[in-house]
Amino acid sequence: MQYKNEKTLHLIKQFGQTLQDKRIAEIKKSQTLLAYEYELDSGNLSRIENGKIDPKLTMLWRIAEALGIPLSELIKSLEDRLGNDFHITEQ
Repeated sequence: MQYKNEKTLHLIKQFGQTLQDKRIAEIKKSQTLLAYEYELDSGNLSRIENGKIDPKLTMLWRIAEALGIPLSELIKSLEDRLGNDFHITEQ
């Protein structure tokens, strides 16, 4: 298992919260229904939203498609949540 520092763990957690917020507010579907309709693994979707796993690019792409938005919009929402002062590496 790869070591993840505090900033990486924070990023993963904030991404999960961003995803959950978009799912609830914009498409108003449960994790189970979204997973079923778009052939996503519901367990993985839950772990992503809870900040337990770091999703692969292909999973991010599929999730964005399920939400009906470009992946770039999902990433932009994450950037907005993190703010300008968040950096993965030391500045």
